[in-house]
Amino acid sequence: MSLELSVNGLEVPADLRARFTEDDVAARLVRKDATLWGPEAESEAAIRLGWLDLPTGSRSLVDQLAELRATLAEEGLDRVVLCGMGGSSLAPEVICRTAGVPLVVLDTTDPGQVAAAMTDLDRTVVVVSSKSGGTVETDSHRRAFLNAFAEAGLDEKQIGARFVVVTDPGSPLAETAEAMGARAVFLADPTVGGRYSALSAFGLVPSALAGADVGALLDEAEALAEGLADATNPAVELGLVLGAAWQAGRDKLALADAPGTAIQGFGDWAEQLIAESTGKQGRGILPVVLESVEAPGAAADDTLLAVVGAEAPGTAPSVGVTGPLGAQFLAWEYATAVAGRVLDINPFDQPNVTESKDNTNRILAEGLPDERPAATVGAVEIRGSGGVLDGVDLSSHDGVSLALDALLAAVPSGGYLAVMAYLDRFADASAADLRQALAARSGRAVTYGWGPRFLHSTGQYHKGGPQVGAFLQITGAVAEDLPVPDKQYTFGGLQAAQAGGDRKALADRDRPLLHLHLTDRAAGLGQLLAALG
Repeated sequence: MSLELSVNGLEVPADLRARFTEDDVAARLVRKDATLWGPEAESEAAIRLGWLDLPTGSRSLVDQLAELRATLAEEGLDRVVLCGMGGSSLAPEVICRTAGVPLVVLDTTDPGQVAAAMTDLDRTVVVVSSKSGGTVETDSHRRAFLNAFAEAGLDEKQIGARFVVVTDPGSPLAETAEAMGARAVFLADPTVGGRYSALSAFGLVPSALAGADVGALLDEAEALAEGLADATNPAVELGLVLGAAWQAGRDKLALADAPGTAIQGFGDWAEQLIAESTGKQGRGILPVVLESVEAPGAAADDTLLAVVGAEAPGTAPSVGVTGPLGAQFLAWEYATAVAGRVLDINPFDQPNVTESKDNTNRILAEGLPDERPAATVGAVEIRGSGGVLDGVDLSSHDGVSLALDALLAAVPSGGYLAVMAYLDRFADASAADLRQALAARSGRAVTYGWGPRFLHSTGQYHKGGPQVGAFLQITGAVAEDLPVPDKQYTFGGLQAAQAGGDRKALADRDRPLLHLHLTDRAAGLGQLLAALG
């Protein structure tokens, strides 16, 4: 077995284990039994279990990708930019970080971050990756690169040769790829959902072109797959542990890479898998990605700590999962499907994801509503909804600190705070420090997401999971905007519309929401961090 599981301080109830053994869940999952999650989930599950075949089914890609990478290298195209969101980008980022190979991941609408990706065009090949083929962010990136290559003097044929496309058969992007003369088009298995697609073309194509050994990933996964029908395999055990923790009131899963582990950033991928798969019908497991095993949020009464790359630490209760990356991908997918059965939900749908998208489209058509700030302190405009600022005097120079205190006070017992930053995750990287500071100050579970990236990940949990969240949205002034070619909006306009659409989705649920707009990003972030000590 290529994966080992250790557990500290948590027991799977005997009746739960017996029920899963009697129902032969492990073997039925391997056989793709769509009835495992109940009659309401059966139709969806029947067309979403192809990920179980990927360790062998993706083998044909390995030689194809090696040949394509060699051809690109001969032409001097050694810089790979991946345009994709959610399941199309998170796994390749983990794969390439772990392999130590460079991959530029473009999963934002922030104009500064988009512009920074459109450099070194003379050696750039762009992978456009979208399962549906209609992802607005990815289509906008494609348009921007088409325009940039044209401005660099490439003709239509040369421009097409700079694109590699990954999508589902019959999607609008497949047709677009043919029309633009893309160098290569990889049609993925349509029975694999986006968040379960790490070992499919979505995970492997950009990773292989960047230089990762994707054949080894498949070897690692296949070694685990050989034993997945066994009722005592570590992946089913992991799923039972996650489910048992949830039953015991530990519905937060703190995810951390082990110190010194070769696997880098695994929590960012697992976050989408777990949140989007389980966060629905008012229940769910909330993944909280930690900076380290010792970071604030690792130990709380409602939390299970999961460490990737080492045995379970002394902090209890905790679970440790050791094994190579390919096996980790498959094991966590399998475990999430098992946990879905414990939670009695469908782990393959995402019923609330389109809500913010629909709101965004309305704002793009009609414009942002007039939302005047309750106060402006330095470089920070303060707005709130869901009653979060009721009775708070924001007139003093401590207005930012008072607003943050009011938000933390609005987090209910057993709830969580979600920080959602519609900023540049490289130029504004210090914003991520807010997670630790807020977790230390509040003692609550605090998640952090870059917008709009998190909308394709934890956004489902925010709307469909337990309504016990409080939300901090951070937006920033755009110093230099960037047009989206052949559209009536800019990247900055799209980013603002996405933030506005998400605010509306949360306001419609009457959730406590603090919106801080930074009129100067660097100064505003400095104010926020100073306010938190």
